[in-house]
Amino acid sequence: MTESAGNKNEDCHAANGVKAGRNGMVKNHHHHHHCQKQEEVYHAACNGELYSRPFIESFEETPMLVAVLTYMGYGILTIFGYLRDFMREWKIEKCHIAREREEQKDFVPLYQDFEDFYTRNLYMRIRDSWNRPICSAPGATFDLIERSSNDYNWTFEYTGRVVKDVINLGSYNYLGFAENTGASATAAGEVTVKFGVGMASTRQEMGNLDRHEELENLVASFLGVESAMAFGMGFATNSMNIPALAGKGCLILSDELNHASLVLGARLSGSTIWVFKHNNMQSLEKLLREAIVHGQPRTRLTWKKILILVEGIYSMEGSIIRLPELIALKKKYKAYLYLDEAHSIGALGPCGRGVVEYFGLDSKDVDVMMGTFTKSFGAAGGYIAGRKDLIDYLRTHSHSAIYATSMSLPVVEQIITCMKCIMGKDGTTIGRSRIQRLAENTVYFRRRLREMGFIIYGNNDSPVVPMMLYMPAKIGAFGREMLKRNIGVVVVGFPATPIIESRARFCISAAHTKEMLDRALDVISEVGDLLQLKYSRHKVLPSLDRTVDEE
Repeated sequence: MTESAGNKNEDCHAANGVKAGRNGMVKNHHHHHHCQKQEEVYHAACNGELYSRPFIESFEETPMLVAVLTYMGYGILTIFGYLRDFMREWKIEKCHIAREREEQKDFVPLYQDFEDFYTRNLYMRIRDSWNRPICSAPGATFDLIERSSNDYNWTFEYTGRVVKDVINLGSYNYLGFAENTGASATAAGEVTVKFGVGMASTRQEMGNLDRHEELENLVASFLGVESAMAFGMGFATNSMNIPALAGKGCLILSDELNHASLVLGARLSGSTIWVFKHNNMQSLEKLLREAIVHGQPRTRLTWKKILILVEGIYSMEGSIIRLPELIALKKKYKAYLYLDEAHSIGALGPCGRGVVEYFGLDSKDVDVMMGTFTKSFGAAGGYIAGRKDLIDYLRTHSHSAIYATSMSLPVVEQIITCMKCIMGKDGTTIGRSRIQRLAENTVYFRRRLREMGFIIYGNNDSPVVPMMLYMPAKIGAFGREMLKRNIGVVVVGFPATPIIESRARFCISAAHTKEMLDRALDVISEVGDLLQLKYSRHKVLPSLDRTVDEE
């Protein structure tokens, strides 16, 4: 079954405002149960009136043979890992790992879990695919410092050679603002000369400048909310603010694939945490009902508050949150919604205002809007936005607000300049054209990969494009072969993904030209044939060769 607009089955779903995924089913993650998939299609169709646009998302099942071979590959690596540990123990093989001192041999080992074994015997074999040093701005292309290893990736040496003009398919540079030229770079440079880099104080003491307040007012205006607050670190925006919003006696309902910062924030809050299946509104509703009917464990008291934690775009799956259904559930059960738009702000919606605008919803229906400036704005830090009383409360109760040093002013200026560009307040249409270019590049790149026969996860409009590799040997091989052909990619494996669902993750940018994408796609197809990565069993017919602009 193809995903063409003329497909009758899909048009039937589209009439309800939602399209089925490939093979006619909308799937919610890796729990591949046929009856569950049918329920999800039905659920989406029943709630079709909530969607103002088609919602096309697919997670093709892992082919059985590939799954078996992947498990076998990990089995063989594990056997050899134990053999090598045995040889290291008996000094047959040189041991490079950090070890406990002899006088501490009777202490409990510092590391004794599987991840340490995995790092030593599996990760180390393909370590050259990560932490590669670059020596230029992370734009559409970058320069990379070449390195080599003489001890199987335990240590690296620089060769002195620089690999020039590597096409960058890994950085979260969605709108192309991670650049060292242009209005934002010039403005940040001027502010650096005038004010310096460090603030040397917190916002509540001597570190509150007029530019900080201008940034917060601009963010509130951009999002269409009453007030906003900026923080110097994106990770801490989640991990330090959730504990201020929930505590003992509160219930947090968290998506199973939420980012580590959300998970840490939930744990630090001391709240009870229940996890629902990824982007599965039936699973969430079941937990909401249970929470309201049964109350707190043992005491049966009602929960002080119920907070739902979700992301706009999930950065490992490429999926977009089913926000219309989620807001309907939130209103029905009187829960609070915390929306993390780290990857969706700037990257979704006609004006780049994120997943709320993408679905044509009202930002007032989201209680806590969180996002980061690290992706679409090419800067650092994060924000929380919402009602004025919420932001006023956080200013006096958030650890990140009280104890953290203020945002560096060059970073603030970078964000202000980029945001004004996106909003059109700089008197140009550059921002709007970049948002449009990103949307076109995303649809084009995803469509071409599917036509080639790769298994691609996520939503058709998501600029995060996961391509499944599965087998452990192919993680390192894909990264190396792509770099040989001057394409820089990110490959991802355990523990960032389930152990058999290793993948390459491409991040599309507005800075990518049609020529860059075509070159990258040709190389991906070539390496895909070399490594036999074209696993998809659902053939997508190539559409007429159109330019990106005509998509």
